[in-house]
Amino acid sequence: MRVPLSVLDLATVREGHDSTDALRGTTETAKAADELGYARFWVAEHHNMPAVASTSPPVLIAHVAAHTRRIRVGSGGVMLPNHMPFVVAEQFALLEALHPGRIDLGIGRAPGTDQATAAALRGVSPHLTVEQFPDHLGMVLALLGDGRVAPERVERLRATPVAQSFPEVWMLGSSTYGAQVAAALGLPFCYAYHFAMSGDVDSAVRLYRSGFQPSARFPEPHLMISASVLAAETAEEANYLAGPSRIMALSLRTGRLGPIVSPAAAAAVELSELDRSVLSQLPGTQYAGTAEEVVAGLDALVERTGADELILAGAVYDPETRRDSLARIAKAWGL
Repeated sequence: MRVPLSVLDLATVREGHDSTDALRGTTETAKAADELGYARFWVAEHHNMPAVASTSPPVLIAHVAAHTRRIRVGSGGVMLPNHMPFVVAEQFALLEALHPGRIDLGIGRAPGTDQATAAALRGVSPHLTVEQFPDHLGMVLALLGDGRVAPERVERLRATPVAQSFPEVWMLGSSTYGAQVAAALGLPFCYAYHFAMSGDVDSAVRLYRSGFQPSARFPEPHLMISASVLAAETAEEANYLAGPSRIMALSLRTGRLGPIVSPAAAAAVELSELDRSVLSQLPGTQYAGTAEEVVAGLDALVERTGADELILAGAVYDPETRRDSLARIAKAWGL
């Protein structure tokens, strides 16, 4: 039996289209993932980026959950330094009340944007800093029913008046820091391999499993790894369709931000030696090929990491391309 597969989406804005088109594409992709048997559909938090319309995960999660039937819907993730913990707890308690048993709260420590935009989000509050992340994470957990963590200041607070269930809280990360936090708190952990493939995945996995402290909800460690994938009829077609993701990855690293370009436009881009060097470290799409080739790569990733789940990212120009890719992978994986 292969591990469950899930989907990570950015509501990508493509050249010549607008945010409404991007969000419509995300909704249709979520409905397809639900029907195909994927376990979760997560949306990211990014701000002030021309290619990403997923700026407010709680709003988008509410919409997606209302348009799907059984799939779990969540954040990949909420960037906690941008928000007061009580606000996050209220938002996700409300989502869980609307869709019981289907909501995930993935929490990250990164800003999800540049420092100037982060400052605009946080204002001059001395309470929204990366240094306060552990304390704020503890507050969120306490407000969402984790009896192990009960800071005195949340004793009179309720994220929702009468909770019947709570969202599943995940720690996200692309370094060993997140792995150690998840292990210490007995939380499930998702490693962002799709943009940190040359990072500390092996160290993070080892630290997470060896340091895991059992919790009531998770007596055993639970590890999910993300990967960027694209499956098509042929390897040549897949590599052509993956071209926009490579240009998007390059633009993020070089500050040349813009909407995601078409495969034809991506193929016409002349890359410098420096650009090629950057892309060799971050190829945009890690597994591009036929469904069988992509599945072989994912099987190897599970074998390497011991992942309990995989979550599939994939920036493409046309949402229909994404849905076709997910359908091919679902069939080859045996969902």
